[in-house]
Amino acid sequence: MAAIERLFFFSNQKTALAVSEMRGVLFLTLAKAKIPIFEFTPLEIKQGVTSYGRANKVQVEKMVRIILNIITPIKPDDAADALAIAICGANNYTPFIK
Repeated sequence: MAAIERLFFFSNQKTALAVSEMRGVLFLTLAKAKIPIFEFTPLEIKQGVTSYGRANKVQVEKMVRIILNIITPIKPDDAADALAIAICGANNYTPFIK
């Protein structure tokens, strides 16, 4: 399964276009491989990792380290965010029973 952060808006149009293009590539690739896709809002991710939907980046990174038993700080911030999304996805994934 794949977990992806759901997007709301961007203040920078250039960034929005690049991110939208990349999301399209990801969705197409995952669909072709028949990999189930789960999207989570930033609030859902923070809630799932820290139990508080308004947690800041420091709180999220700290909880990711606790959950994954990582001692050293996670750098860059995007890596901690990606791990938080993966944790949220893993905690919400129910395999399809055939």
